Amino acid sequence: MNNLIKAIITDRRMLSSDVVSLTLAHPDGAPLPAFSAGAHISVHVNDDTIRQYSLCSAPTETAFYRLGILKDPKSRGGSIAIHEQLNVGDTVTISAPNNLFPLDMTAEHSVLAGGGIGITPMIAMAYALKAAGKSFTLHYCVRTHKEVAFLDELQRDFGDALRLHCDDLGDDQRLRPDIDFGAPSAGTHIYTCGPTGFMDWVMSSAKAMGFAERNIHFEYFNVDVDSSGEAFTVVAEQSGKTISVSGTQTIVQALSEAGIKVQVSCEQGICGTCIVDVLEGEPDHRDQFLTDEEKADNDQIAVCCSRAKSSVLVLDI
Repeated sequence: MNNLIKAIITDRRMLSSDVVSLTLAHPDGAPLPAFSAGAHISVHVNDDTIRQYSLCSAPTETAFYRLGILKDPKSRGGSIAIHEQLNVGDTVTISAPNNLFPLDMTAEHSVLAGGGIGITPMIAMAYALKAAGKSFTLHYCVRTHKEVAFLDELQRDFGDALRLHCDDLGDDQRLRPDIDFGAPSAGTHIYTCGPTGFMDWVMSSAKAMGFAERNIHFEYFNVDVDSSGEAFTVVAEQSGKTISVSGTQTIVQALSEAGIKVQVSCEQGICGTCIVDVLEGEPDHRDQFLTDEEKADNDQIAVCCSRAKSSVLVLDI
């Protein structure tokens, strides 16, 4: 991976029973690469595990990056390792920021709806909108009040723009898109991040209200992807190998068994780390990373989860 950075953990705080905040800085105090609201970085947790986390500090701040990381009970090794192993003074390898969830600063009003740890990119967006003097509301939805993280900061910095919605505090303060999002207009944009079910509900509610699809923006951080299917063959053009991919294998797994290593990270088709070029054949796209236009071109594939519609795929690896 290009543009790798060595960073030191300068602050660690438990914001709730299962959310830790990490502050990262350059070891010699130099500025870190600038980022825009909605960006994430890749964290090299160990030699075999790379995970993406949204930046939740103000984009105007380049002296440090801040992450908010949920200790996920379904963790595949990333979040649990970070919670249990990383401490102040430790050095970690990170990537330069990448943004797949950009903020449209031309909008007249922005509605930010974060569910659980999905609040993290929304915090950076709120800071960017506030700095630009833009109109916005920040909706923070959690199951219980004890799960709320960043609360003092959010109340201090965003005041009346913050709307807190806790399932355990009664129906009257739960998120109501039909009321809280306002009347649909070309100048209002909706942003959402959080658990898949929450995001799907927010997006379907906004569409039902009449918001244009182009005004609804989202970023999945965890999806259930079915990467099983019919067996097919992969030809690794550069490696000169022909590999059978069984119905229960991913392309990455089959390549690894054949001695061909492809860098992966999320393993869910979200981050794009494992994208490779397709020279021949038709992919069966299962990822959330490629756009509909890129999928239609059929010249790239996320090998961590996607499969083949044709019997053979020739890949440029």
